[in-house]
Amino acid sequence: MQRYPQYFHFTLGPVQGFVAQARRTRDFWAGSFILSWLAGVAMKSVKKQDNKNAIMFPDPDEEFLQALENGNRGPQQGSIPNRFKAGVSANFKPELVTETVNAAWQALAELVWNQDIKPLLANKPNQLTITKEIWERQINGFWEMSWAITDDNKTSNLLDRRKNWRTHLPPAEPGVKCMLMDGQQELSGLGWPDSKKLEAFWKPLQEQMQTDLRVSEQLSALAIIKRRFAKHFRKLNAKMPNGWTLKGWKVPTSVPSLAYIAAAPWLAQIVRLSKDNPNLQEQIWLFHKEAAKLTNSSHGEYSSTLQCVEKALTDTGQRTPQDRLWTVLDGDVFFETALDNKNIYPDQDQSQAQIVKQALKAMRKTAGGIEPPSPFYAILLMDVDSLGIQMRKIEKQEHISNALNEFTQGVNDIVQKHSGFLVYAGGDDVLALLPIEYALSCAAAIRQHYLQCMQKNHVTSTISAAIEYAHIRSPFTRALKDAHPLLDDVAKDGRGRDAIACRVWKPGGLQQEWSMPWEQALVTDNNKVKVVIDQLAKEFTDKDMALANRFFYRIRERFMLLNPTQENEEPILNDAQAINLLAAEYINSGVHGKDAGKVPLKDAENIIRPLLEQCRTKTRVLDTRDNSITIEKDDALKADAALLVRFLASKGIERRD
Repeated sequence: MQRYPQYFHFTLGPVQGFVAQARRTRDFWAGSFILSWLAGVAMKSVKKQDNKNAIMFPDPDEEFLQALENGNRGPQQGSIPNRFKAGVSANFKPELVTETVNAAWQALAELVWNQDIKPLLANKPNQLTITKEIWERQINGFWEMSWAITDDNKTSNLLDRRKNWRTHLPPAEPGVKCMLMDGQQELSGLGWPDSKKLEAFWKPLQEQMQTDLRVSEQLSALAIIKRRFAKHFRKLNAKMPNGWTLKGWKVPTSVPSLAYIAAAPWLAQIVRLSKDNPNLQEQIWLFHKEAAKLTNSSHGEYSSTLQCVEKALTDTGQRTPQDRLWTVLDGDVFFETALDNKNIYPDQDQSQAQIVKQALKAMRKTAGGIEPPSPFYAILLMDVDSLGIQMRKIEKQEHISNALNEFTQGVNDIVQKHSGFLVYAGGDDVLALLPIEYALSCAAAIRQHYLQCMQKNHVTSTISAAIEYAHIRSPFTRALKDAHPLLDDVAKDGRGRDAIACRVWKPGGLQQEWSMPWEQALVTDNNKVKVVIDQLAKEFTDKDMALANRFFYRIRERFMLLNPTQENEEPILNDAQAINLLAAEYINSGVHGKDAGKVPLKDAENIIRPLLEQCRTKTRVLDTRDNSITIEKDDALKADAALLVRFLASKGIERRD
């Protein structure tokens, strides 16, 4: 490995304070993209000072770095971590890096200001002055940049020590607060809430920004930039402090909404059912006609190319833009509860919303009375396990960096194949949004890809995952914030790493939590690695869920009988007896309808056995003496795995038994 006179360590934040505060998927993507873009600007600044300077870790996304200067066909997702290490020359100027990042941020903020805010306030000089003052206060000094420089290549904790020196806390902001960014003042500058004055300021902005700014939303400068930068990013052209020109490129102006992600498999089902069914085709376009009136002909999901929908359109021969038009309506129109919601469709729209609702019901009825779309989506968060320890070994850094770069480059294809939307993949973590049907299999595929990349580069490492199943009407930020402790505290610390953890959130709160080491969560079937819970859910999907519910709810009662009543007490029944008992319960529940009594006990046991295994808590335990791994198994049975199977099989749709 080449040696350098000095080693530069850099980090940029706040991550949670900027990225995680989101009301829509687009807010989340935008925050992640901007943070990654600024980190890329920092890397570019390092390399521009001296062409011999090199980013040592992580291996940089060269496509992203090249796009910063040439502008054309740049990446669509963030892929550059907010922290890096570089080998630099003796005359390297760290201050120039922070100056360049600030210049890039100021250029982006000025672009949004000039395009969206300034023109609307040009005839209101007093308001322009007030809003400009708020804008500049919020933009200036928002980013926290920490750097350290050393001649010791082996030092790895300089940034952590440097960040501990910080004592500055930003002052509390006055006035009415932003609805997106906590603590930030909204841009009208009002000292207290006044609905008429707020409407007078925000209504012209809402009319200009349309779907980017909903009625009653009041935002700060930071939030406006997150909402609007994508519209103008391709126009960015700004001189940087050390002479190079920073350029933008075309990025998505819309990303799949939570409602659309949740509804995508249902849309694909309707598309397939419409083939050779002229009555359904007619009803689809009647629905489209009324929904287009409600949304002012907005097809807000036109850029949402989720594969399950695209594949269904292709397989049924519906290949033209006109064919797919009804499938890219705003996601909310596919949900009856959304059409009833006056926060989404106010009083003046409710008459048309109810017409759309009736058309939606008619479409479902014509399609054979199929269930409504699932109102749940999945957040998938993955992070590597204990790789930082290995990074302290200089001889391993290049191998790890190469492996992580290869891993990152392959993640987007995997997420797309599972009909998801990749928010971020860079360095050692991944964040994606998916329909609930595909989240587990996507996580398993990403893990398999990660292990292959590590093995190819002679690195031993694992990766853990957390999946939050959340309702489209529950606060997005709650599920997002919960994903990190679910990953760190449950999958990693609780199950011993190389594990997966899932939670189901319904509007009433947390419903289930299940976690398992990956090796115990997976099964190999026909040389394909599959998630046991996922396979079990598919077993029940085609069955009568009203009857299946009876079986799942009886499981909890049976576990109370099967579990030891006191600590260290032997189970009442051994595993074989427990499987036999639950298999009989499965048959008697009537899940198989008229054929229920004909189901052989052995077939029922083959379904119950893996389900029972997933209901026992297991933990990976590392023996530090020889680094061997053993699996500790809890004798007690917990119903959460079974209830997760029920949730996935029913797609979270409540049915009356």
